[in-house]
Amino acid sequence: MWSGPRNLSTAMMYAFAQRADFAVVDEPFYGPYLRLTGLDHPMRDAILQSRPEDGFEVEQSLLGPLPNGKTHAYHKHMCQHMIDGIPRGFMGECINVFLIRHPARVVASFAKGYPDLTADDIGFEAQVGLFDHVRSLGQSPVVIDSADIRNTPHRMLQKLCDAVGLAFDPAMLRWPAGPKPYDGAWAPHWYKSVHQSTGFAGPEGPLPGLSGTLSDLVARTLPAYRKLEAVKLRP
Repeated sequence: MWSGPRNLSTAMMYAFAQRADFAVVDEPFYGPYLRLTGLDHPMRDAILQSRPEDGFEVEQSLLGPLPNGKTHAYHKHMCQHMIDGIPRGFMGECINVFLIRHPARVVASFAKGYPDLTADDIGFEAQVGLFDHVRSLGQSPVVIDSADIRNTPHRMLQKLCDAVGLAFDPAMLRWPAGPKPYDGAWAPHWYKSVHQSTGFAGPEGPLPGLSGTLSDLVARTLPAYRKLEAVKLRP
């Protein structure tokens, strides 16, 4: 599952974690990404300690045996992590799904916890690049919009499962509140709201009003969102 930050990605990971047939992995390339870029993200030291592998070790772990007799794995990936030096070979061995959200909502949400964000931080352009890469491998990747999931979770998760060849499991609609053992080390900074949830939040209101550099950032990334929106699963 390929998304940017603040994009329902953690809730989707929680949904798949409720399935008895799935193991989940939370942003496995975050550590290698921080080492390669030197970025000073919130909780950087804790993240690096929890993710000691280099990118190629991560890739091998993603392709390796699944734990505890699971038959499927859900990989929660951030598109902006896939910079030069991060391997992509494993993508050809996976079913690739792209989770999108309107950039105005992403920018408004992410800026609260990381005010100096850039287009690279929110990953829209990287997401389109990864989408095109998957298509170059001969795959037909699935695109799903977080707004549609929030509007009708049961219907959209059922459509997603159908699209990737899975039976729908109603357990995906609910999860226990609080931290999860599979959360990344960054969860105390970023997952506070989702830790209070036990299911998908309801429909969102009007788009947030933004100005200045944040408005410019939305304008820059909107074409990438629109390209994927045009081929998304329809409600």
